[in-house]
Amino acid sequence: MANHEEKQYLEMIRRCIEEGEFQDDRTGTGTYGLFGTQMRYSLENNKLPLLTTKKVAYKSILEELLFFIRGQTDNEILKEKGVKIWNGNSTKEYFEKVGINREANDLGPVYGFQWRHYGAAYETCRTNYDGKGIDQLNDVIAQIKNNPASRRHIVCAWNPMQLKEMALPPCHTLFHFKVYGNKLSCILYQRSGDVGLGVPFNIASYSLLTIIVAKLCNLEPNEFIHFIGDTHVYKDHVEPLKQQIKREPFDFPKLRLRNKDYQKLEDFEYDDFILEDYKSHGTIKMNMSV
Repeated sequence: MANHEEKQYLEMIRRCIEEGEFQDDRTGTGTYGLFGTQMRYSLENNKLPLLTTKKVAYKSILEELLFFIRGQTDNEILKEKGVKIWNGNSTKEYFEKVGINREANDLGPVYGFQWRHYGAAYETCRTNYDGKGIDQLNDVIAQIKNNPASRRHIVCAWNPMQLKEMALPPCHTLFHFKVYGNKLSCILYQRSGDVGLGVPFNIASYSLLTIIVAKLCNLEPNEFIHFIGDTHVYKDHVEPLKQQIKREPFDFPKLRLRNKDYQKLEDFEYDDFILEDYKSHGTIKMNMSV
């Protein structure tokens, strides 16, 4: 498939490995990186860009996204669902290492908190924040419905006032919706992209978010555009990724929503999302640097 959109991702891997600058990094692992990359993925005709040159953990991606859109910050919620994404960044030992004085599994004012309660003071992951701060995500949905031509449909997770309270400062930093006719597209600016582990999750997650917002606004999903600042491959991912780029992509799967009256973000449940025809190559094991 010469024009398969996944080839953009495989080319990004190749460029990082062959052309990237080597740097020591926060984790001590070392990376090969580029600064400033872009990919574009169609969301038309129910297509979901869930990468196929390795098996991608769809369940974890969707459960984490639902966790974010509900404004949740308690990693125990994800652990109970078998989602391990945040485990390495939520232990007491990790918090002590980065200077956070908080109980284990309380992620602090990370993505979902900023999306739904921007500007509110953070207490704990069990505090009720209803009505506190700015609900950026619902505000943008209302703007899209009432003024679709606006160029201000933006949600930002980067809050300098609270970065030191977060388990991890936002890697995927700002997203921007645009409406043309009855079609909704989304741009993500990501300050830091772990090409081997994180970026495949980010592509699928923000595509799913665009599908959710389109449904609430009675629009059709159109395109996901992904800008990444520091685009990097960890040194210990180079050999596994060299194997991945030899693989030929399969067709992307389809994603359908159950026929249901969706009125608000909280109406979306895991079982409402029906993934069809996902065919992939096998899992590629890579370690997460923390």
